[in-house]
Amino acid sequence: MNEKAVRNLIVETVICAAFYVGSFLASRGGVHVLSALLLIVYALGVYICRFRETGNLVDMKGLFVLAWVGGQGIACLQLSNLQTDWNVWTWVSFFLAYIGFCAGYLQKRTPSEDREISGDAISANRLLICACALAVISWICFLIEFLAVGFIPLFSEEPHAYSYFHVSGVHYFTISCILVPAITVLYWKAKEKKSTRDWVLLGLANFTAVAVPILCVSRFQLLFAVGFAVVVYILTNKNLNWKVLLLLLAIMVPVYVGLTVARNHDVEYLNGIFDMKNRNTPIFVTQPYIYVANNFENFNCLVEQIAEHTYGLRMLFPVFALTGLKFVFPELTTSPIYITKPELTTLTMFYDAYYDFGIVGVLLLALAIGFAAKKLTGWIHRSGNPVACLFYGQIAIYLGLAFFTTWFSNPTTWFWLALTTVMYLFVGYRKKERKVADDREN
Repeated sequence: MNEKAVRNLIVETVICAAFYVGSFLASRGGVHVLSALLLIVYALGVYICRFRETGNLVDMKGLFVLAWVGGQGIACLQLSNLQTDWNVWTWVSFFLAYIGFCAGYLQKRTPSEDREISGDAISANRLLICACALAVISWICFLIEFLAVGFIPLFSEEPHAYSYFHVSGVHYFTISCILVPAITVLYWKAKEKKSTRDWVLLGLANFTAVAVPILCVSRFQLLFAVGFAVVVYILTNKNLNWKVLLLLLAIMVPVYVGLTVARNHDVEYLNGIFDMKNRNTPIFVTQPYIYVANNFENFNCLVEQIAEHTYGLRMLFPVFALTGLKFVFPELTTSPIYITKPELTTLTMFYDAYYDFGIVGVLLLALAIGFAAKKLTGWIHRSGNPVACLFYGQIAIYLGLAFFTTWFSNPTTWFWLALTTVMYLFVGYRKKERKVADDREN
């Protein structure tokens, strides 16, 4: 960290504070459009600057500012009756989360960040094995869950059928197939010549990555699978094929709508939950708006209603879940959740940090995430292992959806990172190959 970088952080903090204060005052004055525009303009400005500096559409800081600050800007429009003026400490928490991330991200840029990301034939073959193994395991675990619960969500009339389609411990493996499309992108980058067998195996594996989320009626898993693959594609290809990205978008929109219908969520049902001020607002505007804006409202509910902090219990939930301690000591996971409406349970990335330690928790978590994001950005370019890109892709998705949920106190997040670590070790393992090469030389 040099003196210039510190000065830049101070300048950015002052400018950001000015935008936040302006947005706060405009919101308090009832000028919600201005309040929203100030934060949205700031977020877009920072993202554009990051892109011009790095040339990376999925730059970690750029994605975070769009999701976190830009998401707050969208929420400031207050288009729903569920929304209220935020508490002063909510505003302070939101501001410190962004500045904390920037402070953690403040590390020297190294030339290694510009290196090409690639692989070799050995890596490619092992990536193919990983993709196929995940697909097979996913189908086996899906069958186990089907036999255990007795139904498939896609064919159930229950609006929240997916919530009941879980066998503890097994479901982590069921949905791990959503890593397959991103692995496929790496395989295509690493291997020059693909055989017919490769096409068939990868086709079946990617069919699994689409079919399982559809059968589970999980829009998020499907979008995550595609978004994860897109991030890895952008990261590993300097010359982007925009036609491919636009085609994916064109396919995903009707699929998303279809899954909404399959979950028995009609327009009347959704409008009743979202409680928009303008009842004539189209559902294709209402749904994404609420899925961004209400998460910040839930955070504000927490700030205003919390009775006492839990000092680590919320953020340690992955430990309790993955070790089974939540079944032995259920009182560890019984803290109430503060939200605007029972149906709208998604939260922001920093919800549990505030729940545990208040504003201090938000700031410390933001610092840690910013530091880790910057270190990861440099590491993936130094590593000769293509699976390193999967770590980047996952963290990038979490930052790009910082408004959505408490990623780092979610056991699924850590399970996927652990699974990626196993694949990283498997794909990068070279001891046998080196021994064979040494024997040939001798």
